[in-house]
Amino acid sequence: MPHAVTPAVSSGAAATPAAGTPPPAAARAVKAVQGYHMPGEGSSTVISIVTVSLLFFAWWLTSYMAWLPPLVLPSPEAVWTAFIDGLAGRLQGGKSLVEHFGWSFGRVFVAFWLAFLTAVPIGILMGVSRIARGVFDPPIEFYRPLPPLAYLPLVIIWFGIDETSKIILIYLACFAPLAVAARAGVRSVTIEQVNAAASMGASQVQIVRHVILPAAMPEILTGMRIAIGFGWTTLVAAEMVAATAGLGQMVLNASNFLRTDVVIMGIFVIGIVAYVFDLMMRRVETWLVPWKGKM
Repeated sequence: MPHAVTPAVSSGAAATPAAGTPPPAAARAVKAVQGYHMPGEGSSTVISIVTVSLLFFAWWLTSYMAWLPPLVLPSPEAVWTAFIDGLAGRLQGGKSLVEHFGWSFGRVFVAFWLAFLTAVPIGILMGVSRIARGVFDPPIEFYRPLPPLAYLPLVIIWFGIDETSKIILIYLACFAPLAVAARAGVRSVTIEQVNAAASMGASQVQIVRHVILPAAMPEILTGMRIAIGFGWTTLVAAEMVAATAGLGQMVLNASNFLRTDVVIMGIFVIGIVAYVFDLMMRRVETWLVPWKGKM
């Protein structure tokens, strides 16, 4: 009777993996996934510093070589001098840069938080209720693409030329992105999450509070970052309405006197303030929603 032949395993051949041990191909795949980082992770500070330095060098070289006249592109030294003069109150109108900043910051701050307190609840209602979505979606989607200058005359006619019209104009610019972001965040909640909470006896209020709102928080925070940018963008248009102080008014007044250095200085101040707020919102985002981008 023939004997069963058992294949010999050479010493160089790979042995069969033990139970519970993934095969080599799977182990390599797991290791690759564990070592993979999403694009954008890690520090890009060095790249940002190099980019900004190159831009400033190109600006300085252009002004130093007089490739463009100072009226078109003033030198960095002239812009810095305008900044010092603004701090000392030596610009047109006699108001200091700190006073202009205080007026502008107050308008944007009030309008932004009024928009946040009203737009986020409306956006959540739009996400959980078809009736609310049918009521609020058409007007929001109608005016959202409109530039603020398009409805600025109407705001002036309805609310006058005092601070109310300025705040309302910035409020409208911040409202739409906040409402749309809140609605998108609610719509991202899976039905399994809602059913799981309901099966444990959670009420509608508890589902919104403990399931829908935490899931929508990343989108809401992103909407806040976008909305504050729109708020500072609308600032110049808002301060065109009979304003005597504010960064936008300072820029418009300087343009009337062909003070390009003051105009660029005002643009830098507005941009830096908006960027600092965006950095603060990123910190808040990592604190409130540490799971974002990791699931």
